[in-house]
Amino acid sequence: MADCVFCKIAAGEIPSTKVYEDETVLAFRDLDPQAPTHVLIIPKAHIASAGEITPENSGVVAHIFEVAAQLAKELGLENGFRIVNNCGQDGMQSVQHLHFHMLGGKKMGWPPFPPEA
Repeated sequence: MADCVFCKIAAGEIPSTKVYEDETVLAFRDLDPQAPTHVLIIPKAHIASAGEITPENSGVVAHIFEVAAQLAKELGLENGFRIVNNCGQDGMQSVQHLHFHMLGGKKMGWPPFPPEA
């Protein structure tokens, strides 16, 4: 998509701090890290959200998790990490391109967000 910021990053039109790239997937450091390690993992092909995963494109999600396992080792996340996907408006998805946040380097709390009052 012409106006998608993650498509532009995947195409090299917008710079990023890459930590992994292959023909299908790109992983790069988040500009507003929420943990000592905060990497975004995206498919290079535009899929708007997890709500648009189909049998035809679901293989990229499996590959993303394979990449996440490899990155965890390379980034020293031997004590664990969290993978987060926000889907849709209520899920707080801010960029309409499927992406996974890989967070680590500290002990995570639960719940990640305080319950509503």
